[in-house]
Amino acid sequence: MKAMIMRGNAPIRDAPLELREMPDPQPGPGEVRVKVHACAICRTDLHVIEGDLPPVRDEVIPGHQVVGVVDALGEGCASLRVGDRVGIAWLRGACGTCKYCTADNENLCADTRFTGYHEHGGYATHAVVAEAFAYRIPDTFDDVAATPLLCAGIIGYRSLSRANPRPGCRLGLVGFGSSAHIVMQLAKHRGYTVDVATRGAGHRQLAREMGAGWVGEDPADFPDKLDSAIIFAPAGELIPATLAALDKGGTLACAGIYMTDCPTLDYERHLFYERDLRSVTCNTRDDGRALLAEAAAIPIRPHTTTYPLADANRALLDLKNDAINGTGVLLMDGLG
Repeated sequence: MKAMIMRGNAPIRDAPLELREMPDPQPGPGEVRVKVHACAICRTDLHVIEGDLPPVRDEVIPGHQVVGVVDALGEGCASLRVGDRVGIAWLRGACGTCKYCTADNENLCADTRFTGYHEHGGYATHAVVAEAFAYRIPDTFDDVAATPLLCAGIIGYRSLSRANPRPGCRLGLVGFGSSAHIVMQLAKHRGYTVDVATRGAGHRQLAREMGAGWVGEDPADFPDKLDSAIIFAPAGELIPATLAALDKGGTLACAGIYMTDCPTLDYERHLFYERDLRSVTCNTRDDGRALLAEAAAIPIRPHTTTYPLADANRALLDLKNDAINGTGVLLMDGLG
């Protein structure tokens, strides 16, 4: 197979991913091999590549928003067949027996494994995943449109839940990249008013086109008190202003897997009146299945920009520079 592989951490401007020919992976017991058609890029990929997340292996193929078809089955597979179209997401394993797994909180398991971090991911023509952690892709979505749902969508869905929105609420989104533009569609479909603060002019224009109630650059400028808010930008310095924008009893969820340090909070200004600050840790498979079902019913239409696999470094640099509206997606056909 062909793959873009990372050899050690480095800034994405240094193009640390290299295109390499590798042996096709073989599925083990209970695993399926997927012929990858498309894989969306994600800010978490940048955190893996640039070392914001602690390195766990010397070489890894990034990518955890993978769509393709099953082309080989390991021993014992029972629910999937060759030819089934499936997705592979960030969460790829958990112990299944700890107090978190048995209480429907497998995302908090100490033995979680992640795609494109602990194990090779989808910046490749083939990938392997446990059958139990593969998602069936609704026919509503083509391959490219389906990819952002597998992380941006799933994490957005869980973040929206963690933000504790009420019927008819005013929701603030801070940062308006891949995940936020999917959450906007979920929220509008549920009848929420959505205000957006984001630094990118192109992102602000997209938010306006998608029906935001208010659009600006700074969460300190939200014109109305928010019932709920989500920070997607990995910038801890945005937390105080966003908390201050909450109404009494409001909830702020921080969606990122990585965030810079939060400044000192003033208890009365930022947290009093029962304002809640909550983090978001990965997702459960139930989150993934629920998001895909709701996304198909709406239906959600992700905004995407495509790149050949060989241009993964350029795609990620565009992501880092906020030059992509919606989601960047790598295509395996042609490779570049």
